Amino acid sequence: MGRRRLLTERSDSRYDLVSVVNQAERIDDPQLRAAAPEGTHTIAKRAFDLIAASLLLVLALPLIAVIAALIRALLGVPVLFTQQRPGLGARPFTLYKFRSMTDARESDGQLLPDELRLTRLGKLLRKLSLDELPQLWNVVRGDMSLVGPRPLLMEYLPLYSLEQARRHEVRPGVTGWTQVNGRNALTWEEKFALDIWYVDNRSFRLDLRIVGLTLLALVRPSGINQPGSATTSKFTGSARHDRA
Repeated sequence: MGRRRLLTERSDSRYDLVSVVNQAERIDDPQLRAAAPEGTHTIAKRAFDLIAASLLLVLALPLIAVIAALIRALLGVPVLFTQQRPGLGARPFTLYKFRSMTDARESDGQLLPDELRLTRLGKLLRKLSLDELPQLWNVVRGDMSLVGPRPLLMEYLPLYSLEQARRHEVRPGVTGWTQVNGRNALTWEEKFALDIWYVDNRSFRLDLRIVGLTLLALVRPSGINQPGSATTSKFTGSARHDRA
């Protein structure tokens, strides 16, 4: 089946990508790969991802060890934050990040707001995007690419419009077109528009451009947090109602 069909084949009154996730879990790998054909660009991109991410992991091992030791000393264990995120074809995978927040909770057991749990070390890691380093392992595994739309929360899947859902036609990325064009300073609609532009215009040359812009952004970080928030607000759906 085509990748557009995989993401749009439901025709009842509410678009539900959760059903796509369930379907992806039931089909075998060859069928899943058929949903995203291995064209020349896809093969070259995967080869680049595997080689580059493996080299970066080796080179970053001393830094990774230092960060892990600091987190263990200041926040305790676990050192890594893990969470299920939707990947290619909305299929779930386990995303890895360095912990940047405490697990402080209210008296009723609810987690405190992000701004009260984000530590000084966490702010620094986020500012320099060092909390994303463990995702190089996601790239090596094939869960992610170095470049692509950022993997968001599973709970957002039923909220996407048909057009927004197209962001899952490619592997999610460690960095992406949205991240070098405003990051969390953008509205959700602006982020999704940039994601879809990338999906429609992706190329190896564009990926290299995004990697270069990402390196520049590490030197001059901006858009780390949404204005008025320690991180970013949750997506609750767009005003448009173009769900199938």
